[in-house]
This record gives sequence, structure tokens and C-alpha cells, in this order.
Amino acid sequence: MLRRPLALAVLALLTASPLMAAEAPDDAFASIATLQQHMDAGTLTSHALAQQFLDRIRRIDQSGPSLKAVLETNPDALQIAQKLDSQRKRTKRRGPLYGIPVLLKDNIDTGDRMLTTAGSLAMMDAPAPRDASLVERLRSHGAVILGKTNLSEWANIRSNHASSGWSGRGGQTRNPYALDRNPCGSSAGSGAAVAAGLVTVAIGTETDGSIICPAAANGIVGIKPTLGLVSRSGIVPISHSQDTAGPMARNVADAAALLSVIAGSDPRDPATVEADRHATDYSRFLNADGLRGKRIGVVRALGGAEPNADRVLDEAIALMKAQGAVIVDPVELPHLKELGDTELTVLLYDFKHDINTYLATRTGLKMKTLADLIAFNQREAEREMPWFGQELFEQAQAKGALSDEAYMSALAKSKQLSGPDGIDAALKAHHLDALLAPSWGPTFVTDPVLGDHVVSGDPTVGGASQPAAMAGYPSITVPAGFAHDLPVGIVLFGTRWSEPTLISIAYGFEQHAKAWQPPTFLDTVGGKPVPPAP
Repeated sequence: MLRRPLALAVLALLTASPLMAAEAPDDAFASIATLQQHMDAGTLTSHALAQQFLDRIRRIDQSGPSLKAVLETNPDALQIAQKLDSQRKRTKRRGPLYGIPVLLKDNIDTGDRMLTTAGSLAMMDAPAPRDASLVERLRSHGAVILGKTNLSEWANIRSNHASSGWSGRGGQTRNPYALDRNPCGSSAGSGAAVAAGLVTVAIGTETDGSIICPAAANGIVGIKPTLGLVSRSGIVPISHSQDTAGPMARNVADAAALLSVIAGSDPRDPATVEADRHATDYSRFLNADGLRGKRIGVVRALGGAEPNADRVLDEAIALMKAQGAVIVDPVELPHLKELGDTELTVLLYDFKHDINTYLATRTGLKMKTLADLIAFNQREAEREMPWFGQELFEQAQAKGALSDEAYMSALAKSKQLSGPDGIDAALKAHHLDALLAPSWGPTFVTDPVLGDHVVSGDPTVGGASQPAAMAGYPSITVPAGFAHDLPVGIVLFGTRWSEPTLISIAYGFEQHAKAWQPPTFLDTVGGKPVPPAP
């Protein structure tokens, strides 16, 4: 378990530097609700808060522990925050994100002076011409776009041997709990930045595991929404069949507030046609008694490979029972071992089509096609491929059109087996509200030579994120405990549009588990904390 006195000592060290007078010592780790109370009371401004985070990025991310979680900060952030401060009293309908800094994964377009590169040096010629639709929503609600976070380059679709959290542009992101451990990916920087108190909330994206894994590895909350609840327009794609953006936060309430803002229909993304019928204020489902009466099925087949994860899962189950949940244990998730047969085929076909379509929107870039990206990496192999290659790029380039029978058959099979015949069948068979599994075990040591060492249960199973990712159904990971100073989470997933139920269960669990603790920036597990720069 994390040594609590050490955690408090390090937290005191991190907040002891001279800061602006308007800043409370706990603002770096404060919730959105607390920050809004401070700003409404006049003891904090959005400008001061943004400045605090920029200072922490300099002291913790760019030096000190050197997390390398943030690729660049918004040169206009302080000006935007100051403008919001001047308008605060005149703005009657202020939502929860008004004046709150947000970091974006660097595959999300911003039509400003920042770049959108997916971590690749090939994409640095010019900024995107306009905001992604979710960024437009954030700005319209008064959020301050603070910067862009590092990620597994190309959201980890370049090579099977990649080290999660590494990009040619940003280098290797480090885990704030133990710096030699991996932050998981591909939303590595978003997860590490939120955990380290470099920002209040961040946006990640997921195709399969890219929100759930880094949220769990960094000890925070991550929500992968139903496919089509959040617009993907203006986001560097892997697969229109599985991609979605989602919130990453230190608590369920903040994640729900962020999801409430970014959810909704968008004519730029046809997949969101039903979103307005389901999008809502998800804060309405923050019920401390949210576990009572809920029927939750435990998918033991998604565990069993890592004893610490299983221990934390069993502790979580005991808490859920004590709070009135009905636990069905175990529950079989049909076709679980068959999912990996079709997923990669779908992703490779989709990526070739979708990345070419996206690159056509990026005026000012030399890169126009996937073939151009492959050629760039070959020319710049010393910088772009020092650790791993691009065999997935090359396999995708060799695929045909989306009208190919191989693609259409794989897509139909993957959706049917993961959704109606998988998650939905398990829920219906036991009259369940949600399914439960370990998110991941404690995270692995970063290894750029051999790549990730992921322990995810049966080797034929893609991990706890895979069923919901392939089906396009929602999932949420919540901190549940620690193992050897490293956070361990649990994941809840359910049928399409079941975000309200999952949030209610997750919040009820969180309020009683109280598992979150601040990171201590240890140099290694059992080692010494690395202090921030002055």
C-alpha cells in the first residue's frame, strides 16, 4: 500500500513554492466543484489557476520528475482565462467548466496556435484549420484549453512492439507514482497529467483501452462513452467503428461534468445522430447510495492473471455487497476468446480509410496519405523509429477498400459477438445492470526495447477494455486500491447508452472506497520521491 505520511509530505513539497496570492494550497488537486466555490467567492481566479498549472507543468513535467506528459501549452491560455474572469459576473448561465483548465490529447484538433500531431514529427508543418467539435463545445462552456498531452504515437496503431506513452515528438511519458513504470496508453499524457495535478481534467481518446488503461495505471477515473455519444470530427482517427473521446479526471463527479459538456449530436459526425436523445447532465446520477439494489456481474475470465488485481477486485466486491449491491459471481461473457480474431482486421481496414480522409482536412501538411506517413518514417527512421517499427502501418496500407468482403464480414462478426451476443446476452441472462472486472494490474516497467509487458488475463483475450470497445458500449474505470505503491482500478461496463447507470455505480463505489491518493513521484517502486524543480 502507498505510504500515506510520505504521500502527504510530497504533496506538501509540491505545493510549497511561492504561488499567486489568489491560489489555495490544494487547488492543484481540487475538484471542479471546489474550484468553482473558490472562484465564486473571489479567492481564486481562472487566470491564477491556469498560471498555477503552467508553473506545475514547468516544475514537474518539464523538469523535476520530468513526466513528459504535456507536449505544449497554449500560448493564449492566460489571456483566455483573464477574459473569462472579466466576464464571470456578467455570465449568468455558467456551467461547471467555466474557467476550468483542460488538457487535450494531441490527436484532437485545435484551430489555434497549437499543433495537432498524434505525436508524430510528420504532422508538425501547420496547426489544424479549425477546432474539433468537442473542443468547440468546451470553449462554448468556458473551459480554458491549457495545452496538448503526449500519447502513444498514432494512438498505438504503428507497431505491436511500441512502448506506451512514447512519441517521436514528445519522448516517453512517465508514471507519476513510480517514474520507471509505464503510464499505459495511448492517452498516456492525459492520464499522467491529471494524476500529477498538472490540470483539473483532460480529454483522452480510445479505440480499445486507450482511456481505460492509462486512467487505471495513473490511478484516476476514465470514461469511454458509447460510440456516437461524443463527436469524433476533428480527431486523428484509427477506426470509425470503435473510436471515441472521453473524460479523464481524479473523481467521478468531475468526469461526469466533463462528459455532460462534450456529449451530443454533431452533423460533422454521422455516428452521433442519436446522441442528443441520450446526452444529459450526468451529474444527476451522482448518488452516494448508487450501489444499492444494483445487480452487478463479475467477469472472472477478465482477471486471474495478476494477483494484486484480483485482490483489489475482491475487496471492491465486498464493499459493493456491504453497500447493498447484488453481486453475481462469476458471469460468463459469451464469445470472449473469439473477439481478437476480428478486431485487428477491422482496425487496419478502418485506419487506412480513415487516416486518408482525415489528412485531406489538414491544409498545410505535406502528408496527404498513409503512404506518405510510411515514407516519412522511413526517411526519418533515426528520430521516428529508434525503438520500434511501423509494421501495423504497412499492414494497413496493404488492405483494400471498405467494400471488401473480408472487412465487412469481420466488422459484422466483431459487433455481433461483442455486443448483442456478448455483453447484452450476459446482462440479459442474469438481469444485470453492469459487468465488473479488474481494469488492469499494477502497471509494468517501461521497456522501449521489448515494448509493453501487459498482463491481461488469458493470452487470447485482449483485456478488460476489449468487449465494450468492440461493441461501442460504455465503460468506466475507478481507482480501487494500491499494490506496491502503484494504483489498481476496477472497470464497469454495460449496454449501449448506459452511462447513467455506470456513473451511478462508480460514484457510489468511489464515495465509500475513497481509494484515490496523490502520486509521490517515486524514482522506482519502494524508492525515493523525486522533488519538483524550484
